[in-house]
Amino acid sequence: MPAAASPLTAAYDRLGAAFPGLTVTELGPDDAAPSGEGWVGTAGLAAGGAALDAFLAWDAAQVVRDHGRPARPDVVASFGLHRYAWPACLLITVPWFLHRRVPRLPVTHVSYDRTAGRMAVRPASVACLPGDPAAALPGTVVVPDEEALRAEVRAAVAEHLEPVLAAFGPRMRRRGRALWGMATDEVVEGLWYVAGLFGEREAARAVRELELLLPGTTLPYAGSAGFRVLAAPDGSALPTRDRASCCMFYTVRPEDTCATCPRTCDSARIAKLTAAAAA
Repeated sequence: MPAAASPLTAAYDRLGAAFPGLTVTELGPDDAAPSGEGWVGTAGLAAGGAALDAFLAWDAAQVVRDHGRPARPDVVASFGLHRYAWPACLLITVPWFLHRRVPRLPVTHVSYDRTAGRMAVRPASVACLPGDPAAALPGTVVVPDEEALRAEVRAAVAEHLEPVLAAFGPRMRRRGRALWGMATDEVVEGLWYVAGLFGEREAARAVRELELLLPGTTLPYAGSAGFRVLAAPDGSALPTRDRASCCMFYTVRPEDTCATCPRTCDSARIAKLTAAAAA
């Protein structure tokens, strides 16, 4: 597929270099959206029909293959939503974090091939700050300050995820605040992870940026960025966060919960984080 240079290209290139599990191709106005060979259009997932059935069938098969037992249908749907929403949020948050540019990406403008770890996008517009060289480009929306740009991030993610959540929600047996709690977690944990790949300083900056982006009072999102620090047995700091939702992995392997899971107590978090740091 041809790649069209844009105000987002540098951010997507850096994302792919740091995290080879996700490559992003930008489509020009005349480029056809990819199809076949594992591709699914996000609009198809949001429609909630055969495309979503096929998408979730992959997750159901993966659970059996990797864990030797089937998962409940609502758990499969939760896994499927996470595996889409985590990279989809990066399409918006990484350009904002690196270059203060925020794309609008309706579901009709994104395609995903998770087996190859690639996404194709056709931004509807890009928001930026005054003084950004991109401000003079066609399709750019200039906003006055950092808080206005954060509002653009929240709006862009909500615009993209709302129809996706509406399709996945009934299958997950979740709605409203529970779904937007999952969206909050995908925004925070995706950028936090990728910023760590950019370096220790960028990881610390991501914490500050995400706390400003999601202070806990920004509907429709549920909860804040949720960062806090625990003390290891040797007194060193162990950064963690409190998830707004549960990924339901404990239903497949009850003994293996995430360090940020709301079901994980602080003593268990400390043990998990200490072991991870030692490894």
